[in-house]
Amino acid sequence: MITRIKAAFVIGYADGDHCILPDAELVHEDGTILFVGRDYSGAVDTDIDAGQAIVSPGFIDLNALADIDHAIFDSWHGPDTRLGLVWSEAYLKDHGAVFTREQARFRREFALSQLVRNGITTLMPIASESYHEWCEDYQDMADTAAAVEALGVRAYLGPSYRTAVPYTDGTGVLLHEDERRGLEGLEDAIRFAQDYEGRAGGLIRTALLPARIETQTEQTLRLTRKAADDLGIPVRLHAAQGLFEIETMIARTGKRSLPYLADLGFLGERTFIPHAWTIPGHPLMPEAFGSGDDLALLAGSGTSVLLCPIPMAHYGGMLDNYDSYRDRGIRIVLGTDSAPPNMIRAMDLAMGMTKAATGNRSSAQAADLFRSATLDPAEALGRPDLGRLAPGAQADYFVLDLSGDHIGPYADPIRTMVMNADGRDITRVVVAGRTVVDGGEIVTVDTGGYREQAQEFLDLYIASLSISDHARRPTEELLPASFPLR
Repeated sequence: MITRIKAAFVIGYADGDHCILPDAELVHEDGTILFVGRDYSGAVDTDIDAGQAIVSPGFIDLNALADIDHAIFDSWHGPDTRLGLVWSEAYLKDHGAVFTREQARFRREFALSQLVRNGITTLMPIASESYHEWCEDYQDMADTAAAVEALGVRAYLGPSYRTAVPYTDGTGVLLHEDERRGLEGLEDAIRFAQDYEGRAGGLIRTALLPARIETQTEQTLRLTRKAADDLGIPVRLHAAQGLFEIETMIARTGKRSLPYLADLGFLGERTFIPHAWTIPGHPLMPEAFGSGDDLALLAGSGTSVLLCPIPMAHYGGMLDNYDSYRDRGIRIVLGTDSAPPNMIRAMDLAMGMTKAATGNRSSAQAADLFRSATLDPAEALGRPDLGRLAPGAQADYFVLDLSGDHIGPYADPIRTMVMNADGRDITRVVVAGRTVVDGGEIVTVDTGGYREQAQEFLDLYIASLSISDHARRPTEELLPASFPLR
């Protein structure tokens, strides 16, 4: 089947970068792009006129929330209730998983549907570990793979694993270590990669996704690096994302997180470090944590930094700053790590936060941010067939409607997308030539009842926090409403 789609703007690709083609068309045969330009002379089977719209390469989100978001109940606490969201000692010793396998599978299905609605055509999942007995496992990721295949999105999958979990004695956060469980989790992840790489006609690829650095031992990190290299797959590790983590790593190793990883040989190409903001020189970084050029370690190794502006803003962190990392030769790739997973909002927020930090209105250009959501992650993955609309590339794209009154008049399509539009303006999403979203609705799977099931999941999630709270406080005390309930 040959499909042609016309629009007011097509974001094409030429001379190694995006280009803007007004009043142009995209033609693809099944999952491969044949033509991007004007006046295609060949025969087509399906002709679509999107009108006042942008046809854009699909977003690549390598820190994509594949869960029901927890920021709505854990991103605003003061010291009196913050520890209530950490496992108590009693809960650590005696608990099971909060959700059944069916409930856990649904939260994946719901989250994936939200991601693709927002124009995300390639994803690498992230999820909470706090409601598991310990961490993710092979079966959870196998269920995720089934949901990915049914929906028709492109994904890099692997179960997360950890050797330690945070808990509290009521006065501070501690770490309970069980290296055996972490090593078993790594074995699960390797087996999953061996079993699932290339499935679903190539839509499913795999990655090693260990949980945050302070929940790993040196052995799991060394073995992760070796396994990723042996398998030829990407690896992602959350690091340099908070002061507790840096303090823990210095106490354990005598080094900050990034120098420690560099000394282990962990940093490198196809390696992703989400957040990476707690470095010397950052305004929020205590001088007692030492000095050094951590950015040089990232740049010299070819490691990519995963910037997720929405959760970073919610939890009180940010790179200092987007442009300064890029100026040092560090590849920045954008992620959402939030719900709704609105990549357009993430670009806009990164722009605003950077301009506010630098006082420079020319900083964080929309073109750079758009590259960080398309070309740059594709390059980091070693996928020249993704993140661009060009002959021979994968037919992964979305259509963003510019005709809405809320958008108003439009000018440059990329700046208009970032500053005036929203993920909810995306009306069509195509992955590997298959339409997944049409008219703003998922068409590959039945999403009827998703909203109600998601609310039930969140309600149960919130209720479980009273059980794991060290003080066993009721929900209304642990999570008080913004205003009194009358």
